[in-house]
Amino acid sequence: MPPADLHKVIRITAGFIIGSLLIAALYLGKDIFIPLALAILLAFLVDPLVMKLRGWGLPQMPSIFIVVGLALAILSGAASYLGYQLGQLSQELPQYQGTIQKKMDSIRQFARGPSVWDGAKTTIDTVENSIDDVVPEEKNPKVQQVEVVGQQQTTAEAVMAWSERVLNPLATAGIVFLFVILILVNRKDLHDRFLKLLGGNLNIGTDALDEAANRIGKYLRMQLMVNVTYGIPMALGLWFIGVPAAIMWGMVAIVMRFVPYVGPMISAIFPIALAFAVDPTWNMVLWTVGLILLLELVSNNIIEPWLYGESTGLSTLAIIIAAMFWTAVWGPIGLILSTPLTACLLVLSSYVPSLGFIKTLIGSTPALAPHERFYQRLVADDVQDAMDVAQAFIAEKLPKDATDEIKARRVNAFYAKVAIPAIRIFSSGHNTEASAEHRLRLHQGLKLFNHSFQRAYPVAQQDQKAAVLCIGARWEIDVQVSAMLAHGLSLSGIPAQAFSDVLIQNQHQSMDDIQEDIQIVCISIFHTAPEAQIRLLSHVFKAQFPDKKLIFALWSCDEISQLDAIKENFTVDAVVNNMNDLLLTIEAFQLKQGESWLDEPDPSVEAQRLKALEELNVLDERNLPIFEQYIEEARQAFDVKYAQISWVKQDWVYTPGSPLAQATEQPMQIRQSKQDSICSHLVYQNERLIIEDLQRDPRFAHLPELMHNRIRFYAGVALRDRNGVALGSFCVLDRQPNQMTDDDMSLLKGLAADLMNTLSDENVKRKKCEEIQQLNDSSS
Repeated sequence: MPPADLHKVIRITAGFIIGSLLIAALYLGKDIFIPLALAILLAFLVDPLVMKLRGWGLPQMPSIFIVVGLALAILSGAASYLGYQLGQLSQELPQYQGTIQKKMDSIRQFARGPSVWDGAKTTIDTVENSIDDVVPEEKNPKVQQVEVVGQQQTTAEAVMAWSERVLNPLATAGIVFLFVILILVNRKDLHDRFLKLLGGNLNIGTDALDEAANRIGKYLRMQLMVNVTYGIPMALGLWFIGVPAAIMWGMVAIVMRFVPYVGPMISAIFPIALAFAVDPTWNMVLWTVGLILLLELVSNNIIEPWLYGESTGLSTLAIIIAAMFWTAVWGPIGLILSTPLTACLLVLSSYVPSLGFIKTLIGSTPALAPHERFYQRLVADDVQDAMDVAQAFIAEKLPKDATDEIKARRVNAFYAKVAIPAIRIFSSGHNTEASAEHRLRLHQGLKLFNHSFQRAYPVAQQDQKAAVLCIGARWEIDVQVSAMLAHGLSLSGIPAQAFSDVLIQNQHQSMDDIQEDIQIVCISIFHTAPEAQIRLLSHVFKAQFPDKKLIFALWSCDEISQLDAIKENFTVDAVVNNMNDLLLTIEAFQLKQGESWLDEPDPSVEAQRLKALEELNVLDERNLPIFEQYIEEARQAFDVKYAQISWVKQDWVYTPGSPLAQATEQPMQIRQSKQDSICSHLVYQNERLIIEDLQRDPRFAHLPELMHNRIRFYAGVALRDRNGVALGSFCVLDRQPNQMTDDDMSLLKGLAADLMNTLSDENVKRKKCEEIQQLNDSSS
């Protein structure tokens, strides 16, 4: 066996051995681990209350004892009430024996009556009698029943057994609350020790512990709220129906719904059985069943999605398997703790590389990215499933009342983020990983997919002739991508058509088919070294059509320097490698002299926006320290050279305190034209804007301020008032091309929201002060 394979086998074997030892330790040490796990989860639940009391100025120890005492009092009171109700109910149950007997008799009579199963039952009885007749009597002797009678318990043994059943849960509860107090007292110290165990990277360790605490704490609090919103209506409904001990059954439902799957069924059995025993008719049973079904529908479909916000990150199958595993290891308590414990394991697997396979197995996040799923479906000859992947991607962020423009954007986003990256996978492994059958399936699958997809998202009838011709340069894959580009451009309002043959093989015929109305030709190439093809095609094309624009779309080239070198060395008008740059380049070529990229806003909407901007009084000089503080915080947080706050007014964009401007005596009056500002585009588009390299964006590469400061990167979010109206932007800028993750943009959005809240609060305070001053002046 090769050393690499032997090393892999040893690692897998060691993993199985370690896993088996951990499971054995959990099972054998459950008397210690169960109270500890319960204490940790209870500490997650009550820690926000402790921190709230400390925030109000109360010392740590009194805060802990107040919260733990309150929790203990609630649990003790609930247990006492449940005990009292059970005692009352046990005294009342003998009264219902007659009702139960009558209903059982009616059920028995119904079961004895004729039914559709009588024929099957008669047949089975006949077969059994025939078998008994065949078997000799001596070989089928009657077996005498033997009853084993154990030794009778003494009084002392009975007392000890009863004490053990009562005292063990009390001792466990005491240990749990002791652990809770110790965890809350030593929270920071335990936090530091876990950080040390997770390794030397304090950033990653802090993120892991914070995510675990937030995820588990939020899950428990939301689960408690869901259970309460289920239990209280259940208690009121049962009381209205007339079921005895209605409040107790509501409390039982609140507790039992912490047990996944089994708990809701158990909590429903008791009130239904009691309704069966109490009411001589079936009305109370039917009303009780209807109430429980209604509450389940409302809780599962309305309350839980509304309160949870985000799930624990576990897949449904993982939750079921985790419930079975923890129940087998720790019994009923393990069933209650299964979801929180498995969620902790999921968080740990997200930050420990060696445990990454756990995240793949139990996480709710798809194991394959959308473009990987799309490619796999095509290679598996499952075009319909590939179509489902495409439609799911488009529908993911599509609003209910989406316009044709928004739908076109989502279709182009699918081409840019799913279809083209999937074909790039195939192109890179065409000769090394893909077999002849794989290549055949993908070629045929892409044709069928393009046909079905373009029928699902048809292009509206256009009177204009095609202005853009999309051609595939080298092979069939280039042709299929050209068909996608023509479809996406046409949906975006740019009339386009695709040529159905490979350009290099049908060069003369392709050139002859280029009509006079064609203004732009886009040639798609999937090749990491396309220079030879570009040299041939650009020379022939420019010699025959010198007045038409030529764009090369190099989908397999990731290096920006390679694209710049190709544009410099060959006679081409533009070189792109992504869908967004292609759309912007075509729009730039079609832009007429004097036209602007910025569309004029709707007058009524613009008037409302300007009024809200004036009411907020953002250009008050007293706001300058606030702007400078947030600008500096954004610079430090995102490690960029510049940050900027912009307010878009009627003719100008004001950037108070902007570090891009030269020093001035009036920093609140720094401004620039709307047409020369990226922020005006962001405000009127009403969505975030990320430009990784401004030099490759034809809308903004020429802006004088950006060129003067050598700005290459821009990322911004809208500054919205409390009505959601975009008044300006909060952006970060740098002199190097850069990227922003979704988490980074969420953080920038949070800073923008915090800035708007601060400005709003300050504006309200100033208006109140001015009103008071006016009253004082008038009274004096």
